[in-house]
Amino acid sequence: MRSGRFQGRAAALLVLAAGLFLSDTTLASPADTSAAMNGPADFIVIEKSKRKMTLFRDRQEVAVYRVALGRDPIGPKVMRGDNRTPEGLYLVDYKLRNSVFHRALHLTYPNLDDRMRADSLGVAPGSQIMIHGMGERQLWMGDVQYLFDWTSGCIAVTNDEIEEIWDLVPPWTPVEIRP
Repeated sequence: MRSGRFQGRAAALLVLAAGLFLSDTTLASPADTSAAMNGPADFIVIEKSKRKMTLFRDRQEVAVYRVALGRDPIGPKVMRGDNRTPEGLYLVDYKLRNSVFHRALHLTYPNLDDRMRADSLGVAPGSQIMIHGMGERQLWMGDVQYLFDWTSGCIAVTNDEIEEIWDLVPPWTPVEIRP
């Protein structure tokens, strides 16, 4: 029962944060990298079609990254093993310092919509969706890793970028993943 109460509170927090962010659609122009170090990000938007992740603070863009996605990137994640990156609203619920993919930020996938979609199809929604760096097997791609959709559904950046993101993104930061 405790898990259900926690998920309900997390969902309410996410909806509140998304509503505050989306209520003002005018964003300032991107800040320079020195501004990115003046405090944590408070919202992340991932645009799958653009292979782009933007970190915001107080509705202002503070950092932009090119990302790789799951090997089958079109459409929302439906079930475990479909190699799709989810779409929807999530939270960064914890951080992994020693991930197989250098560092990682775990997302609260599946959310209620994801579970309902999977249940309606009689499949398991999957889990362990993260924003992460690159493992030993991916290092050959270097700074152009975003040209290859190589994850099993996660969002990937370079190891230098995940180091920066690690410092900018605290737990419970809302994440919106758009098609």
